[in-house]
Amino acid sequence: MKKLILAVLAGALSVSLMGSGVKSASAAGSPKQVEVLLNTIKMKFPDAKPFQDAQGSVMVPIRFVSEALGAKVTYSKEGKVSKVGVYSKDHKVDMTIGQTSALVDGQKKDYGTQIMLKQNRTFVPLRLVSEGLGEKVEWDKIGRWVWIGNKNFRSTDDKEFKLTKLSDFKAYTKSDNVFRDMADEMYSGVKIIKETDLPIQLGDSQVVYSIDIVKSSITKDDQVQIRSNHRGNPIAFLIKNNYAKSRGVLDPAFINNGDKTGMNYYPVVSQSDKFQNGEYVQSYTGWMNFKITQADYILLMDGDLDKYAVAIVNPFK
Repeated sequence: MKKLILAVLAGALSVSLMGSGVKSASAAGSPKQVEVLLNTIKMKFPDAKPFQDAQGSVMVPIRFVSEALGAKVTYSKEGKVSKVGVYSKDHKVDMTIGQTSALVDGQKKDYGTQIMLKQNRTFVPLRLVSEGLGEKVEWDKIGRWVWIGNKNFRSTDDKEFKLTKLSDFKAYTKSDNVFRDMADEMYSGVKIIKETDLPIQLGDSQVVYSIDIVKSSITKDDQVQIRSNHRGNPIAFLIKNNYAKSRGVLDPAFINNGDKTGMNYYPVVSQSDKFQNGEYVQSYTGWMNFKITQADYILLMDGDLDKYAVAIVNPFK
């Protein structure tokens, strides 16, 4: 209960500092790279990357996707005409570079976008993967992600995510209050994850999709943006041999993405740092100089976690 009260107080302080302008936050820079996820795990492309063309079609490199799905890819040339074939146990696709159509299991289908050769890779419209290889495919416009296959998220409960004992993490436990569950019991340890592990489910609770730095369109202050299927969970910045810097969510800034996920926003700089291990220190002025690059980890606090804490290696360091 003490932990919950502190989180609410920290959130109230954050909102009062930011004011009503937090209702609008925008990501800085150009649109993010298109990512392809196979069964919720991001695929790695060694050279040519997926992209969105001028008319909005999502184009993916067919060879890497096909081979990841167990299909074989063949290439042939008849004069100046280049052909590509994709063959799996149940499906056959024949394509010609430069055409907008393909033969899928013997039936001609038009995709409205040319099958193209770029960086020595054959790129095809996303829909061709779905119809040609019989896979469920979704375009996630919020994350600019291509979902292929199932959505059975990995969990931090999985054995691949090892438990680090708190005694081995003691350089970051000066504020032990953030390492307690809702019953005020100390966690047994912490699971450390990386941004490349996202999306991931925290235990059997929330799914964290992404973490980014954005700027408030009103105040121009930096904020941490976390896309999740939960609303309002707090976070904390962990600094070696220092107090944790807890952050309540800026609830007025929350954005419902309309796909059972939402954007939660957290201030980077907050007067809530006057709370040091649960005690309020009125005279502390160092909170004004905090920079996110000082943190080694970001603690993803979740009241439904009752066995361990989850910390993500700071991707902004």
